[in-house]
Amino acid sequence: MRSSEGSKPIRIGLLGRGTVGGAFAELLVGRADAVEAATGRRPELAGVLTRSEGDFGAILERSDLIVELMGGTDPARDFVVDAMRAGRPVVTANKQLLAQHGDELFGIAREAGVQLRFEAAVAGVIPIVRTIQESFGVTEVAKVFGIVNGTTNFILSEMAATGAGYDEVLARAQELGYAEADPSDDVSGADAAAKMAILARLAFHTPVNLSEVPYEGIEAIQPDDLAYAKELGLSLKLLGVAERRDGGIGVRVFPCFLYPGHPLAPIEGPFNAVMVEAPAITEVTMSGPGAGGVQTASAVLGDVVSILAGEAPVHETRVELPIVADVTSSFYLYLEVADRPGVLATVATVLGDHDVSVKSVVQRGAGEDARLVMVVHECLESRFAAAVAALAELDEMRAAPRSIHVIEKEF
Repeated sequence: MRSSEGSKPIRIGLLGRGTVGGAFAELLVGRADAVEAATGRRPELAGVLTRSEGDFGAILERSDLIVELMGGTDPARDFVVDAMRAGRPVVTANKQLLAQHGDELFGIAREAGVQLRFEAAVAGVIPIVRTIQESFGVTEVAKVFGIVNGTTNFILSEMAATGAGYDEVLARAQELGYAEADPSDDVSGADAAAKMAILARLAFHTPVNLSEVPYEGIEAIQPDDLAYAKELGLSLKLLGVAERRDGGIGVRVFPCFLYPGHPLAPIEGPFNAVMVEAPAITEVTMSGPGAGGVQTASAVLGDVVSILAGEAPVHETRVELPIVADVTSSFYLYLEVADRPGVLATVATVLGDHDVSVKSVVQRGAGEDARLVMVVHECLESRFAAAVAALAELDEMRAAPRSIHVIEKEF
């Protein structure tokens, strides 16, 4: 609907004016007519807080809604808490804030009767938060998983396409603006872990602490791994997984090989994709740009419009589910071995002693270049880890074994 002339504006206090904050401020001006047409309220900036300008108390006083794009948890947490307690709805793109203080913030939002929106905190422009909260709000979700970091997906895609090493491709990602000058949160898996803690909490209505989400990064991935994966028909992604397991939930982040029939296998470049599985819906997959100031700002503006359009469901903890740490998985295993008779049999014996069975094996090279590359069937991660530790002790090993998760499921 269109507002009548002279309708009351919606005054927005903006905390942070970096890449995303600057893009949001520009987008707010450029899309003001569209927002007014959709909601009957015309948005305008009531003030901007940065390190060098603005006063939070003054901005809060003259704002109807607060948008927090500062990043980090200090002082962002205090500002968000003060805003909600003052009766102001809040939109944030701050994944660390939600992953570390989500339960507290959701509780304050309920007590204050205000909305807390955070679509931009996870998976860029993909509306996965809104989908889980609203479309699947009463659905018993079995699993949420996907590619939730565009930086790592770009790096792995480029390594696979060009055969270049990690350091070379990382430098290119930084040149193109897909990776930060300090990319450690992205490439280590820490960024994805924070996002998965948020998604797990929403999907399963249970507290999930960021410290309960183990994560592995992509720094140790070698061009050889991707070359052999291609030969085995696999593609490599950094995946975040949150799923129901043995009466609890497992939440983790790890590099993972996928077979061609998996919906996430063809997602390349700086894109994200998230899948939701549930008995009532089978599976739903959503994909889109995972990074970038304009894209993130667009998701933030979408949350502003949602707040103006109506009430959001308030996240509540319904049950406390235990975190299941030891889950089953298939694995890729790379071994540099001595070139002599009986090595393969010795390796197979060690794996068998730990109840790990081999699905496929490729033997390459000779002499100092002899290698065994395997994919093993699904087994408990603890058993596989014990098997790898035992393999590392063999005299036949010329280097430490390397392993990567594999998802065997295809659709």
